[in-house]
Amino acid sequence: MERQQRRTTTEFSTRRGAKYLENVTVIDYKDHELLRKFMTERGKILPARTTGVSSLQQRQIKRAIRRARVVGLLP
Repeated sequence: MERQQRRTTTEFSTRRGAKYLENVTVIDYKDHELLRKFMTERGKILPARTTGVSSLQQRQIKRAIRRARVVGLLP
């Protein structure tokens, strides 16, 4: 039985950025079309490892989604 080779760290380190945030400067709670891209169909917020955003952007997205829910723009 042959052993599988281990993956090197370079295989894991190639991370793509968030394609939804390429031309966005400010994440606003009123932009519900943008915020929908970071949510599941059931209304849950997607994790940063899935969307590829930085931790700062993830916090901004989280804050904007929660504000939009309070105002009634998102479920």
